[in-house]
Amino acid sequence: MTTIATAHLTSAAAPAAFFARWADMATWPEWNADTEWVVLDGPFTQGATGTLKPRGGPKVAFTVELLDEHAFVDVSRLVGARLTFDHRIAPRAGGGSDLSVSVALTGPLRPLWMAILGKGIRDSLQRDLDALGRAAESNAPMRPEQNRH
Repeated sequence: MTTIATAHLTSAAAPAAFFARWADMATWPEWNADTEWVVLDGPFTQGATGTLKPRGGPKVAFTVELLDEHAFVDVSRLVGARLTFDHRIAPRAGGGSDLSVSVALTGPLRPLWMAILGKGIRDSLQRDLDALGRAAESNAPMRPEQNRH
């Protein structure tokens, strides 16, 4: 396995706000600049499948390999490789979330895909996670201290 990139974010939004954004895959292009469109073949559950279209690339099938209150892991099947996006989230004491995302490649054609995808993923992962944070915060319910005048 080769880790391509990692990104981290501390957000005022609760974990549920992030899971809501991840589940609404049709809106991924709003915060993921490298994604043209995403279609999920059913409900957002572990084992769900779908297709995504990266900007400038071919359609790619993916599977939600893990989905629980702490993680969302999706795996795209490339020719001779698997591209894994591992999203981890933890609630912060007093509200908000800590997130981390890592992207890894496995498989016999890993070096080829690393040459094709590596730089783009490294350049965009933190930017896209920051944009996801802004999107989640824009729809997050206000914390009690924000309601005071």
